[in-house]
Formats: sequence, C-alpha cells, structure tokens
Amino acid sequence: MNRVLGLVLAGLLALGVLGAIVYSIASRVGNGAGISVTTVHGVIGSEKQAFFQDPDVIAAFHRNGLDVQIDTAGSREIATTVDLSKYDFAFPAGAPSAQKIKRDHHVPTTYAPFFTPMAIATFNSIEQLLAANGVVSDQSGYHSFDMTAYMALVANNARWTDFKNNTAYPAGKSVLITSTDVRTSNSAAMYLAIVSYVVNGNNIVSDLGTANRVAPIVAPIFLRQGFTDTSSAVPFDDYLSIGIGKTPMVMIYEAQFIALQSAHDHALTSDMTLMYPTPTVLSKHTLVPLNARGDKVGRLLLNDPTLQQLAVKYGFRTSDPTAFSSYLKSRGVPQPPQLVNVIDPPAFDPLEAMINGIDQLYREGATA
Repeated sequence: MNRVLGLVLAGLLALGVLGAIVYSIASRVGNGAGISVTTVHGVIGSEKQAFFQDPDVIAAFHRNGLDVQIDTAGSREIATTVDLSKYDFAFPAGAPSAQKIKRDHHVPTTYAPFFTPMAIATFNSIEQLLAANGVVSDQSGYHSFDMTAYMALVANNARWTDFKNNTAYPAGKSVLITSTDVRTSNSAAMYLAIVSYVVNGNNIVSDLGTANRVAPIVAPIFLRQGFTDTSSAVPFDDYLSIGIGKTPMVMIYEAQFIALQSAHDHALTSDMTLMYPTPTVLSKHTLVPLNARGDKVGRLLLNDPTLQQLAVKYGFRTSDPTAFSSYLKSRGVPQPPQLVNVIDPPAFDPLEAMINGIDQLYREGATA
C-alpha cells in the first residue's frame, strides 16, 4: 500500500513539475500564438485599476506582446513623491501631474487616450431642492450646477437647514460637495481647479501670486469636510452604500457613474442622478512613457481599437464620440451631455501652490 501511495505521489509531483514548465512557457508567449511577451511596469491613478485588471484588456496587451503590471497611487503623489525609476510609464488622472512628470523626466511625448468630465453624484431630492433655491438649472435634459452660486453658499457657511421649505434634507451641516483629499487626489485637484477659476473672476489661476491669494478663499470647501480619503473610489462607494445621510453630493469622475449604468449595477438606484458643475473641467488621463516599453503602452492605448472600446466600457470618453454614444445606446444608457462650458485646469505650479496653501491651513488647524 505504501509503495502504491508513493508511486501516486511521485506521479502527481511529476505532473506538477510539467505544469510549472507549461506555465513558464505560456508566460513568455501571447495566447499560444508564439508572441514573445515583455513585462511592463506602470504606476496609475486608482480610478483606472479596474480597466487594467479587465481580462479583455490584459488579453489585448498580450496580443501585442505586453504583460502590463500596475501599481496605484494618487496622481499628485505620482508626480511628486513616487520613485518613478522602477517604472516604465506613469499614468496619472490629470494633465497637470502629467505635465510635471514630463518636464522632470525630459519626456518628449505623452499620450491622452481617454478623458472624463468632472460631475457631481447626488439624489433627485437634493437636485430638486437646489433647483428650487437657484443653484441648479435644467439645460437641455441635464442638471447644471452653478458653481458661482455654490461658492456664495460656502462663503456664508450655509447649512442645509437654511434652505426654505426644505423637507428633503433638513440637516444642520454645511452645504458642501464631498471630495477626496486635495493634497493627494486628482479628482479633488480638478474640483480645486473649478472653484479657483470661479473665485478668480472666471479666470484660470496662472501665477503663484494669484494662487497664494486664492488658496485661503477656496480652502473651506476642503477644510470643512473633515477627514477625506485619497482614492476617488471611497467617497463614491459611500454615496452608493451609505446614501444621502452621509453623502448628499460627491465630486466624481463622470466615468464612475456611467460605468455602473452601463453594467446595470444595482448599486445605482432610481433616486441617484448626476449634476454637472458649470463650469467644469475634463480630467485627461495622460500617460507619460519613461522608456520605449512605456511608449508602446501609450501608443496601444491611444490607437488600438479594442483597448479604445474597452475604455468606453469603463465610462471614459475617447476621441471618437460615436464609439462612446453607440456603446451607451447598446446598453440602454441615456446619453450624457456634450458640455460647452469647459475650462482648462491651472498648470502644475500654480495648482501646486494652491494645494500647498491649503495644506498649510490643514496643518495650522491640526496644531490649534
């Protein structure tokens, strides 16, 4: 009996060794087609993690000879504190961070394969309350959120209970859009880009002097929130799971909402809706190649039809608006608006100056 058992174990061991050899060979070829696969390492904003982990995305890269391995970090962190020497590409969510990486690493070319506008996820009851108080208006089928009116509310530290005839949300807390941590996250930095434009007389903050003047004016939208997370997924998850009590409004990427709509995810209820800040900004997901391997990833993301279509699956808009609209139509998703009042974010240096100014106020508050 022991001899038989030994033979069985030996056979299983041999099969295991054979399997390891087969796996090793398979890892060096693409889809059994004899394509040599090169491992490429990148650091990306967390909002793209699901895209890069999609089996179809992985397969598309394999067909082109790449095994793309990714780490995640906040976009500002990617530009300022992450050691990029161990990566082949950096892929922050916003153009300002990409601009700094490009400048610091003397990169001649960047790739922006997809983008998404900033939006505010909320509830129908909140939207109706804000419309009744002149903050929201209907613009050809979508809800426009007046950022100038909103900043006036922030300047007066308005409370939800200050709204007349408010039975929808009679909460005593400040009227604020929830966001991520502006010191680390691109979505909060894009929020900052919008409000700084508004308080600067509808002008982009373009120099350090203006940035230092504007920072304390816009700081309350972040300071009054209390703790904020570094990932854009967390406040959106709170909106979906905890609901109106904790998160009546949250600044998100439109793609986050659209992706769930397209997947018919039951986390989205019939009471949930989007408002678009006016003005708004586009978050241009910009890949910065740090060597030839990273450059190939950027070119594929920009030009490969399969990867472009898969980006649409995750709610991103691409240079082909027909692909975006056709996919949403096939999934029974209402077409999002073609936004007109879109501004550019500040360049990295004035944006960084505002963030540093807000960070200093955080520190002073913590010390006090």
